[in-house]
Amino acid sequence: MAVKTFNPTSPAVRQMTVADYSVLTKKAPEKALLKTGKKNAGRNSYGRITVRHQGGGNRKKIRIIDWKRTRDGIPATVTAIEYDPNRTSFIALIQYVDGVKSYILAPNGLKVGDKVVSGTDCDIIAGNVLPIANIPVGTVICCVELKPGKGAQMVRTAGSSAQLMAKEGDYAQVRLPSGEVRMVSVKCRAMVGEIGNAEHENVNLGKAGRKRHMGVRPSVRGVVMNPNDHPHGGGEGKSPIGLPGPVTPWGVATLGKKTRNKKKQSNKYIVKSRKG
Repeated sequence: MAVKTFNPTSPAVRQMTVADYSVLTKKAPEKALLKTGKKNAGRNSYGRITVRHQGGGNRKKIRIIDWKRTRDGIPATVTAIEYDPNRTSFIALIQYVDGVKSYILAPNGLKVGDKVVSGTDCDIIAGNVLPIANIPVGTVICCVELKPGKGAQMVRTAGSSAQLMAKEGDYAQVRLPSGEVRMVSVKCRAMVGEIGNAEHENVNLGKAGRKRHMGVRPSVRGVVMNPNDHPHGGGEGKSPIGLPGPVTPWGVATLGKKTRNKKKQSNKYIVKSRKG
């Protein structure tokens, strides 16, 4: 996967880069696997903005991804690699031998015509899904479940992967992309391989309009506002925030303030924090 650049016909295009979509084999999505997503532009049921900097953007339909992969023992063939506007990774359209179609995240190296399968006795090949109990220690995995049968919740972004570090009893230790080592039940499932489209992090948007196409509205720094608009505002010329630490427009500490509950129930499953 490469990053595509353009001739500098304008200041924006000079900086802009896009992912190389030559690996995609199909433009139109599978209609049976689409659903319409409701856009609320960050507003609640009263019409009040509760999440700032949201609104506009291109229309995009939600692709229904099979996060559980419970059709065990039924081989499926990859029929297409597609773009998904709702995520950074590409998706693969697979068709089972009985005719059922579904979308999965496309791991690195998966091509049209490849066979994928799920179950307890699958080969350790990219795209196959197995319980962690049946995956050898040291294997690179992705799309990891947190609770058995709930579906993949971790390691789903482009270019990300986890590594199975150890297995002991009912739990396995998985090193996540953040560096955190976490205990996961060996009954949980995971996909073998690394999520594709790893070059996504190198893409430069180049202009503000591309962010607006994504539905992200502009954000303004608090220090350039007036005092009645933000606690950081006011002062003559460029001035510091004048506070012990940065705060939100409503005066709540931010930017480094720890928000995780120290008594959170799942803390006991963290073997090593991502902070070290």
